[in-house]
Amino acid sequence: MAALQKVRNAGPLVVGALFLGLIGFIATDWTKVVEIFSMSSHNTVGTINGKDIDLQDFNNKVDEYTNVIKASNGITNLTDEQMQGIRDQVWQNLVETELIGNEAEELGLTVTDNELLQILVKGEHPMLQQTPFRNQQGKFDYNLLKQTLDQCKEILTTPDASADMVEEARSLTQWWKFIEDNLRNTILAQKYQSLLVASILSNPVEAQQNFDARTNEKTLLMAALPYSSINDSEITVEDSELKAKYNELKELFEVPVETRGIKYIDIAVKASKEDEAELNAQMNEYAKQLIDGVAPAKVIREARSLVPYYALPISKNALPTDIANQVDTMKAGQQVGPYYNNVDNTMNIVRLISTQTIPDSIQYRIIGIPGINMTLAEQSADSIMNAIKTGAPFDTIAKKYNQSGEKLWMASVQYEGMNIDETNKKIIKAITSASAGSLQKLVLDGQSVLVINVLETRNPIKKFDVAIVKTAVEFSKQTYDKAFSNFSSFLAGKDAEEIDYLAEKAGYRILERDNLSSAEHSVGGVSGTRDALRWIFSEDTKVGDVSPLYECGNNDHLMCIVLTDITPKGYLSWDQEDVKNFLKTEVIKDKKAAILEEKLAGANSITEVAKLPGAVTDTLRRVTFAQSVFVSKTGNIEPALSGNSSNAAKNAFKNAVRGNGAVYAYQVLATDKHEAKFDLKQEQGMLTQGALRSITTFQNDLYKKANVEDKRYLFY
Repeated sequence: MAALQKVRNAGPLVVGALFLGLIGFIATDWTKVVEIFSMSSHNTVGTINGKDIDLQDFNNKVDEYTNVIKASNGITNLTDEQMQGIRDQVWQNLVETELIGNEAEELGLTVTDNELLQILVKGEHPMLQQTPFRNQQGKFDYNLLKQTLDQCKEILTTPDASADMVEEARSLTQWWKFIEDNLRNTILAQKYQSLLVASILSNPVEAQQNFDARTNEKTLLMAALPYSSINDSEITVEDSELKAKYNELKELFEVPVETRGIKYIDIAVKASKEDEAELNAQMNEYAKQLIDGVAPAKVIREARSLVPYYALPISKNALPTDIANQVDTMKAGQQVGPYYNNVDNTMNIVRLISTQTIPDSIQYRIIGIPGINMTLAEQSADSIMNAIKTGAPFDTIAKKYNQSGEKLWMASVQYEGMNIDETNKKIIKAITSASAGSLQKLVLDGQSVLVINVLETRNPIKKFDVAIVKTAVEFSKQTYDKAFSNFSSFLAGKDAEEIDYLAEKAGYRILERDNLSSAEHSVGGVSGTRDALRWIFSEDTKVGDVSPLYECGNNDHLMCIVLTDITPKGYLSWDQEDVKNFLKTEVIKDKKAAILEEKLAGANSITEVAKLPGAVTDTLRRVTFAQSVFVSKTGNIEPALSGNSSNAAKNAFKNAVRGNGAVYAYQVLATDKHEAKFDLKQEQGMLTQGALRSITTFQNDLYKKANVEDKRYLFY
C-alpha cells in the first residue's frame, strides 16, 4: 500500500511524533522519582493510584509500541538498549496518562470524539504535522487519512485479500490507533495545563514592584570577613547541634523512593599476554599475506575483520576514525600495522590499494534488459544505445521496456558502509567511474544487461580502495575460566568485612555506590546485571549480605556485591555520612558567622571593617533586588546583600550581613534608576511566565499523591 510506504519513508518523523505524547507534561526525569518495592504480586509491574499494572497488559503495550517503531522505520530487530528505552517510554506514558486522567476525571475534563474529529479536520496539531498524511502543501490531510483507513478496513474484511496486503493494512491501522491515543492524551494534558495556567494572575502593584526590583540599582562599597579566614579545626560541633540543624533543614533530605547502597567488585576480564601473543602471530601472518598479494577480500574474510572489504573506493567518512586518520597520509601500495588501538581495543592492519577522485553525487538513469537470453539482451542494449545516440528520447525507449527511465541521484552515503552484493558493486563502479553525458552498457552475467546514462556529477572528493583488518583483542576461554576460578576462590566462605579487608591484597578493587534505585537498569553501568539488581532489591537481602558471583556484561564481566545500606522512602537520617557532613559544614559556617559578627560589632564604617584581620574590600556596582550579586573577592553569589541593600538610602552604612561566603558590611555610594519605561502589560506578562515555570513541578506533586510503585526490575 502506498500509504504504508509513506509511513515507512517518514520513519524518523513518525518516531518523533510518538515521543510528542503529552506535550509539555514530560518536564521531569521520572526515573529519578519512581517508587519501588511492593512485592506482593509476581504478575504486577507496578501500581499507579492504587491500580495494579498487569505484566501481560504492560507487555502488550510494549509489543504494540515496538511494532509501531519497526513499521515506521522499516526495521525488523531492535537492540536490547532500544527495547529498554521502549519499556521506559511505555511506563512513563502509562504513569502520565493515569496521573492526568485521574485529575481530569475529578475535574470533569474530557476529550470527546467530536473534539478529536475537529482537531483532525483542522489538521494543525504538531503531532499531525509529523505523520505522512500530508497534502502537496505539507499540511495534514484528514481526507487522505480517512481514505487510507477505509482502504485498510476494506482489505481486512476481504476474504481473498493477500496475506501481505492484510499485514500492511493491519500494521497501518494499529499505527494510527497508537497515534490517535497519544493525541487524545496530549490534548487532555494540555487542557489540564491550561486550567492551571488560567489560575495564574498578576496585578499592577506586583508589576510595579517587579519593575522597581529590576531597575533600581545600587553601588556598594563592601568590606567582608570571609568564613575561610577561620580554620575549620578551630570549631567544635556537637551532635545536638547537628540534630538541630537537621530539623531546620529537614525538607532538603526527603527521599521520594527507597534506595540502597552497595559495595561491589567488578572484574572486566581482559586478554592475557598469551592471548595477545597468539593474536599478534595471527595478525603478522595476515599482514604478510596482504604484502604477498593474496586477495584482500580473502584475507579480511578469514581474519573476521570488524571492517569488511568493500572492493569499492570509499570516502573517509565511511571508515573508523583511527583508520580514516591513517589513510589520508598514506600512499597507494603502502601498508601499516599490525598496531594496537586502545580506543576500541583492537589490532589493526591498513593497506591502501589505491586512491581516486570520484564525484560524491551522480545523477543517472538506467534501462534494464532481462538476461533470459544474454546474447539477445546485449543486442537489444546495443540497439538502445544507438537509438539514444541518434536522438531518441531515453524515457520513450524506457517505456517500451515497461520502465520509467527516471532521473535518479546516487550519493556516497547511500552505499558506503553498507553490505553490498557483487551485482550492486558492479553497478556502483560503472556509475561512479563514468563521466557526465556518458552512455555505457553493463553486462551482468546470467542476470541482465543495463544501459546506463550518467547525466551529471557533483562534488568530486578523494576516495580510497583500502583493505582493513581490524580485530578485537579478546580473551580466550582459558583466560576467562582462570579469572572465574580465582575470583570464586577469593569469595569462598568470606563475609562482607573479610571481602572489604582482603580485596585490595588479592588485587581486586572495591567500588561503592550510594542511593541506587531499582529504576536504573544496571549496576555500575555494566550490562546484563538484571539478576544482580533483583538480588539488591529483594526483601530477603539484608544489610551486610554478600551476593552470589554474577557473570554479566557481554560475557566479559564478573561481579560480586555487598549490600551496605537501605534508605527507606521518607527522610534521610541525620547521622547518614553524607547528610552528617553537609550538616557539619552548615553548623561550622553558622559558628564562624557568629564569631565574625562579634568582630564587626564595634565597627561604624567601612574603613574600620577594612582594618580587621582577614578583611577584603570591593566596590559592587549595579546591585539590584531582582538579581543576586556575585562577590568575586569571596567567590560567592550573595542574595542577602542584594536583598538587604534594596531599601537602603544613599550613604547608609549596614553592618554584619550574614552571607554564603562571608559576613559583610557595606555603604551605599550611589542609587540609580536604570533607564527603562514601565510597561504594565509587559511586566504582568513576565510575572505570569515566571509563575508558570514554577508550576511545572505540579507533576511531582501528582506523582507523590498517586503513590506510584515501579517493579519492572523484577521482570526486565
